[in-house]
Amino acid sequence: MGAVSALFRREVSLAWGGGGGPLLACGFMVCLTAMLPLAAGGDPQVLAPTASGMAWMALAVASLLSLERMFERDFEDGSLDILAMGPLPLEAVVAIKAVAQWLATGLPLAVMAPLSALVLGQPAELIVLTGISALLGGVGFAFTGALGAALALGSRRGGLLIAVIVLPLFIPPVVFGAGALTRAAMGVPVGSALALLGAYVLFAMVIAPLAGAAAVRNAQS
Repeated sequence: MGAVSALFRREVSLAWGGGGGPLLACGFMVCLTAMLPLAAGGDPQVLAPTASGMAWMALAVASLLSLERMFERDFEDGSLDILAMGPLPLEAVVAIKAVAQWLATGLPLAVMAPLSALVLGQPAELIVLTGISALLGGVGFAFTGALGAALALGSRRGGLLIAVIVLPLFIPPVVFGAGALTRAAMGVPVGSALALLGAYVLFAMVIAPLAGAAAVRNAQS
């Protein structure tokens, strides 16, 4: 437990301090929220039906910003080699990095998501559901993003490659999360959509550490 706690504190500190921490992602989400009404014409009757989808799209894109440095920084200074030889398996290191990523970026973005959706015209009564679904989806984004960052480790254009790998994998949670909000707005039960979102998150939490650790070992060899 001591190794887990020490690594977690380190990763949270690096995630919060590197590149502006959550401020960059939150600022980017604010900019997207401001630009989307301009692109759609600003008509509330046009924005309201798509507010949930646009808020989730902004959440997904903003989650990409800090992924590049998740492993690359440790790979460049040799810290990743030390972590690989430490008491924790690489699978645990990947999982801890993903949780720290969610705490530093996903959690602040989940707090911003209801405000973003509200600005875009989503009904106020959906704020709580928006926050809960964004918290859940953010965990999926963090673990899937960790997998993409590990697969792009050592490449020359890591940020672009991560986006190419991760964005298609972000489609299911965006569909399920926005779908839950759309169903709630229509008065339809949202349990099935939230269950699918939860299933995606559980799948990502199982697969990402295993595949991410294999990708890190491949980059180190």
